[in-house]
Amino acid sequence: MKSIEPNKNLEIPMNSAKIIDRTFSIAPMLDWTDRHYRYFARIMSKQALLYTEMVTTGAILHGKGDYLAYNEEEHPLALQLGGSNSVELAKCAKIASDRGYDEINLNVGCPSDRVQNGRFGACLMAEPELVAECVDAMKQVVDIPVTVKTRIGIDDFDSYEFLTQFIDIVQAKGCTDFTIHARKAWLNGLSPKENREIPPLDYERVYLLKKDYPHLHLSLNGGINSIEQMKSHLEHVDGVMVGREAYNNPFILSQVDSQLCGIDASVMTRAEVIEQMMPYIERHLKQGGRLNHITRHIIGLFQGLPGSRNWRRYLSENAHKQGAGIEVIKTAFSKVEL
Repeated sequence: MKSIEPNKNLEIPMNSAKIIDRTFSIAPMLDWTDRHYRYFARIMSKQALLYTEMVTTGAILHGKGDYLAYNEEEHPLALQLGGSNSVELAKCAKIASDRGYDEINLNVGCPSDRVQNGRFGACLMAEPELVAECVDAMKQVVDIPVTVKTRIGIDDFDSYEFLTQFIDIVQAKGCTDFTIHARKAWLNGLSPKENREIPPLDYERVYLLKKDYPHLHLSLNGGINSIEQMKSHLEHVDGVMVGREAYNNPFILSQVDSQLCGIDASVMTRAEVIEQMMPYIERHLKQGGRLNHITRHIIGLFQGLPGSRNWRRYLSENAHKQGAGIEVIKTAFSKVEL
């Protein structure tokens, strides 16, 4: 009979070295890649570079909450910033660096109307000089890497020449690391969700970019959903960034270190993943947090296995209830057939 108990000895160690391996990273995803998900992801991969959700400069400088909170175990960890005011971005980068973040990433890829109205995200591809100014301002005040995540184009500005002009101008200010979402963005007419699915993927364009800019570290993002695909892309680029698959099918992360990063590590079992999460969940509950703040992120752990539907259903129906504790997870786990 399966059992799951908190094991204090299985907590993941703090990564004090903060060495960044950019072979594999998890994409910043609004409402998804919060600190609870990132802790969960770090259990399965010690090498993956983790990103925060996009945080605007306004939230950091003027918001009432702490938008930069994280668990020390999450390192290496990058903060993705949204903004276009170089002075404000520099202030935020310095704050984040002082807080211990390992990288600052500028969002030049999000196509939502709200982001455009704030003059940041994908619309900044049309203003490469401004992006370069922002990168330069941040690099002047921090010693950690300043990187850019962008698309291959926007609207009708989707030629290879448009993309290389953007890269040329931004790299001239010292940016050597770019993550390229291999789709262009339509700034009008498509929702952010549609912009992740409708514009066709063009991996070959990113491959060509790497050939033409061999000195840059280029990671590819978009539509990647298997370890085999990741390996194939890594024959052409330096890194892969995975978003929805890493969230919806999180156990894929257990293969990253051994299969992609060359680390001689045994693959964890799903039961071991839950064991390592239990002390963290207990701490969260003792601090007044609710169980569903965390269970919403782990609901896909058993995807594809017999009983996975029972696991999802039990967590969905019970984790949100007042006073729900780790017994909910234990009961849900008992319904999975391993």
